[in-house]
Amino acid sequence: MSHPQEVLSFWLGPLDARGWAAAAAMGRWWKKSASFDALCTARFGAMHAAVVRGDHDDWLASPRGRLGYVIVLDQLSRNIHRDRPAMFAADDRALAVARAGVDAGVDDELGFHERYFLYMPFMHAEDEAAQTRSVALFRGLGVAFPDLVDAAAVAVDFAERHREIVVRFGRFPHRNRILGRESNDEERAFLEQPGSRF
Repeated sequence: MSHPQEVLSFWLGPLDARGWAAAAAMGRWWKKSASFDALCTARFGAMHAAVVRGDHDDWLASPRGRLGYVIVLDQLSRNIHRDRPAMFAADDRALAVARAGVDAGVDDELGFHERYFLYMPFMHAEDEAAQTRSVALFRGLGVAFPDLVDAAAVAVDFAERHREIVVRFGRFPHRNRILGRESNDEERAFLEQPGSRF
């Protein structure tokens, strides 16, 4: 039977008392790796499809169950459906679930990297209000975990850069090719610049 702890153990690995993940887990998060994508698909492809169908909405009853749900929709979607439109298809649902959790204060029960991934759908949203909230949430990490303020500052920098793009373009231009959207001249020029893609 599928359980969110499978997702959390795989994605976050063992956490210390602050909710800080081990280096081995962090080393996999931000790299594009065909072998890691294949592993995610093999282990969680069926679970991902079930969560997308709404088969595991019971996970939302607990903070870490909700986190597992968000990771499936927001993170594993990007691995399982790399470079295909389905990569972003669950983003709205992930954001709605994350927003409901944050509004209810479930993030207060989570550690640093757990909160980080609960907040990620805000950073991924092509919506200015969600982006503004993303920056505020990631800034809050440094307040909640003062001994990890430097790590929080890195997250805030990424959140601010994402927000700047959405404020400027109303969307992420680097997604246009995958989603079959036509880039305008300003977006094409932007995509030629370093750091324009996440």
